Amino acid sequence: MDRQPAVAGLFYPANPKQLRLMLDDFLRDAETEAKPPKAIIAPHAGYVYSGPVAASAYARLKPAHATITRVVLMGPSHRVGFKGLAVSGADTFSTPLGPIEIDQEAVGKVCKLPFVDYLEAAHRHEHSLEVHLPFLQRVLDHFTLVPVVAGDASPAQVGQVLACLWGGPETLIVISSDLSHYHDYFTAKKLDQATTTLIEQLDYEKISTDAACGKVPVSGLLKLARDKGLSIKTVDLRNSGDTAGDQSRVVGYGAYVIE
Repeated sequence: MDRQPAVAGLFYPANPKQLRLMLDDFLRDAETEAKPPKAIIAPHAGYVYSGPVAASAYARLKPAHATITRVVLMGPSHRVGFKGLAVSGADTFSTPLGPIEIDQEAVGKVCKLPFVDYLEAAHRHEHSLEVHLPFLQRVLDHFTLVPVVAGDASPAQVGQVLACLWGGPETLIVISSDLSHYHDYFTAKKLDQATTTLIEQLDYEKISTDAACGKVPVSGLLKLARDKGLSIKTVDLRNSGDTAGDQSRVVGYGAYVIE
C-alpha cells in the first residue's frame, strides 16, 4: 500500500521539477553547519510561507546526507481526533519526488506500546507530516521513514515513542509544528518569542496549544531532551508576515535543533 500525496499542488508544487527548484532555492539561502542535528522542530505550512524557515533546519542535515538512513517524523493531527499516537500500515509514503520506504520493523516495535496503534485515517489527509517529506528527499540520500501522527497523548507517551526509536547517528527525529496563529505581526512576534524561550529552556509544561499547534509532539521531544540532558537551540524564528503574507493576520514559524 502506498500513501499518496494529499497536499501536492496546494502546500507545495506538484510538478517535480518546480518542487526541486523551490527546495533548492530555500536550501541555498539557509546556513549550513558542520555538525548535523540529531533532532529538529520545523514548521508545516505552505512552502511560500514556511519553506524558508523549515530550510533553516534542513540545510543543517547536508553534512549527514549519507549518514542518516532513518527518519522518525511526528506531527499533530489536524483532521482526525483520537487518543494516543497513530502509525500507518503503508509500505511507502509518496511525494512528487518519488516513494519513501516505511521502516516496518520500527513501526511494529512502537506498536507494542499500549497507546500506539494503526490508524490510516489519521495519515490519509494529514499535511503536518507530508510537507516535510520533499525536504528530506532533497537533503538526504537513501532513508526509510517512521511516520507518526500524534493525537491526544501525554509528553511521557510521546517521549517513550521517541526514546524507543532514538537510535544513533543513523536516525533523525523530525517534529512538525507551527507556532501562533492569526495574530497581527507584532503580537505574533512577541508570543512566538515567549514560546521559543520556553522551548530553549525545555519548559514544555508551560507551552499551550495556542502557542504551538504541534504542542503534543514538541512537548514529548522536550521532555525526552530534558531527561537525556540535551539542549535545544533556535536557528530561525519568523512568521508569514516576514515571508509571503499579510502582516495583519499571521502564522508563526520556528526552526530548532538538538545536536
